[in-house]
Amino acid sequence: MTSPGLKQTALDAAHLTKRFGPLLALDDVSLSVPVGACVALVGESGSGKTTLLRCFNRLVDPDAGTVRVDGVDVATTDPVLLRRRIGYVPQDGGLLPHWRVLRNVELVLRLNADTRATERASSALSLVGLDPSTFGERWPRELSGGQRQRVAIARALAAEPSVVLLDEPFGALDAITRSELQESFAAWRARLGMTCVLVTHDLHEALLLATHIAVLRRGRIEQIAAPSTLVAEPVTEYVRTLLQRARVAQFAGVA
Repeated sequence: MTSPGLKQTALDAAHLTKRFGPLLALDDVSLSVPVGACVALVGESGSGKTTLLRCFNRLVDPDAGTVRVDGVDVATTDPVLLRRRIGYVPQDGGLLPHWRVLRNVELVLRLNADTRATERASSALSLVGLDPSTFGERWPRELSGGQRQRVAIARALAAEPSVVLLDEPFGALDAITRSELQESFAAWRARLGMTCVLVTHDLHEALLLATHIAVLRRGRIEQIAAPSTLVAEPVTEYVRTLLQRARVAQFAGVA
């Protein structure tokens, strides 16, 4: 997968296989993510999206295949140190309930012994639209769902990582909040120039936010393409059906 102006590879997965007991979650999957790209992983539940995402920060280790981040084989790196330099937003946000908002955002900065942890965490909160003087001392339980997700994203961005992994970060939100956060996310990514991998079950969200879309089915990648190419030229019947079910194909003239 290549795109003009995005030739250097930030993330590379080559021939990954992963089983969980009898379940084959990944079946010889390969994916390269150029620097500055946003790749959306889409597909039905159980297609392998989250498993593939978590291979990049070693929350999952594949049974076979190689994963590289910035050209380095992650199997040769300390997984804890790897996770400190890759931003990660889990599906539920993953905020620590016994820490106030600012302390949550400071997490990776403190682990890295950053002397400017509070300053940088405050800047990250401001970036996601939360005034640190208003929200910094609140508890996660005192926030709305959308605010909690903003805090989770701020925590992922606070250390200014070059790569951010997001696992359905907007999926549990109401439609208005989800739309607002999607727009904000697009602005943050453009401003920071970060490389992203985004897991989503929402094809419309993928078309809106991603530079490339990878469609997974039963642990294999059916197609990887830019959004316009995916809509105009689905290469398998499954991709065509996915577009039709999402009511994307009819608007793009796909039969």
